Amino acid sequence: MSTDKVRSTKLKFKGEKPKKKRKHDDDDETGRSSRRRKQDDDQEPEAWVFPDDPTQIRGPAFIFHPSDPSPICITFDSTRNRIVLHALDRDKTEDSGVNPSLLERVPTEVSQVWVITRVAGASTINLRTGVGEGKFLSCDKHGIVSADREARGPQEEWTPVILPDGMVAFQNIYEKYLGVDEAAGGVLQLRGDSEEVGFAERFWVKIQSHYKKEATEEEKKKKAGLIEEPSADEANVNRMYQAWGAGRSVVSKEDKKEIKRAKKEGRLAETMLDRRAKLKSDRFC
Repeated sequence: MSTDKVRSTKLKFKGEKPKKKRKHDDDDETGRSSRRRKQDDDQEPEAWVFPDDPTQIRGPAFIFHPSDPSPICITFDSTRNRIVLHALDRDKTEDSGVNPSLLERVPTEVSQVWVITRVAGASTINLRTGVGEGKFLSCDKHGIVSADREARGPQEEWTPVILPDGMVAFQNIYEKYLGVDEAAGGVLQLRGDSEEVGFAERFWVKIQSHYKKEATEEEKKKKAGLIEEPSADEANVNRMYQAWGAGRSVVSKEDKKEIKRAKKEGRLAETMLDRRAKLKSDRFC
């Protein structure tokens, strides 16, 4: 790997403002050790960290899977306009010639980064490619995953669920999960038709530190009543037009509580589902 690629591990994106490094104690983090909290607080704004809550999954994100023999990350090839599962063991550091441990992995090029956006009042997210014209990750009713759409609709909505071990599962509008599947010839590909969350459906997700802190501060303000929550009508309108993802979870007992909590605010009314079913656009066939 060239020196330039090694330097690119701290990726910066258009519109980001430089922030000074701060140290503080984050007292309202739950479900994580104080050591993890302190490490996150000491990170520079562009450092890659793990989210503790689904609301923190925003901004540039690095999504990878502990596959064997090499972990892989979800990338987008803008030249061929297709999703590629890239073997991370190819990205050895030039100085040492060895691979970092799994949880120390960070993106080494922009094609390995997805930009995550969230509609106000919704628990669903959109994943857009960080290169090219910005295409959204989508999944049709047959479980075929692609990234070739410039507009977002129901099939581009995903519900992230942080599991007890810290990994993340992504559920689509068809109540199925994103997973890694082995196609003919041993080629790995993404599918979106898994009924349950198993090894293939668990991903590690890293976000940039300042986005995590931003989400944490917003949550504090909401609890303090400093940020007004969207009304039920406003939330339904948002979900109708931009964030339709929801559904029942079919996973192990250990994960059901986490999924129920994560999806509590994101379920659609039956009227929304009925309207979606009546749409005649080719996008929703």
